[in-house]
Amino acid sequence: MDSQNYKNHRKFYTPHHFIFLPLLIILEGIGVYNIWNDPENQLLWILFSIIIFLIFYLSIMLRQHYSLGLQNRIIILEFKQRYFEIFKVRSDEVEEKLRFSQIAALRFAYDDEFKILLERALKENISGNQIKKSIIRWKADNHRI
Repeated sequence: MDSQNYKNHRKFYTPHHFIFLPLLIILEGIGVYNIWNDPENQLLWILFSIIIFLIFYLSIMLRQHYSLGLQNRIIILEFKQRYFEIFKVRSDEVEEKLRFSQIAALRFAYDDEFKILLERALKENISGNQIKKSIIRWKADNHRI
């Protein structure tokens, strides 16, 4: 497996992103095409297109909502645990000063960079994206959803 870095840290789920969703897009295209080119069954094609669109929308929103919501909670718990292991104190005050994007970005840094980037995030309020770009040696997260 390639080592993880800023350019390759995003993850795709092949059946969902490259089979199911493209198939729905194709079906939606067929439905819209036939709305204009099959006037005898236009109402049927409108209904077909609406149903396909709703399936498409729901499949994206539900998958994202549940999996990302759970993942975000786990990321915050990992931050709290890691902060405690490094500094031997609770992270409540520090966590309140950080945005979730900053907390999420810090998980890619090893402990030595974590300390430095955490301090920069608190003092300079750098974004999560800036934190990711500042990481020299990435700590891979290969178990993300």
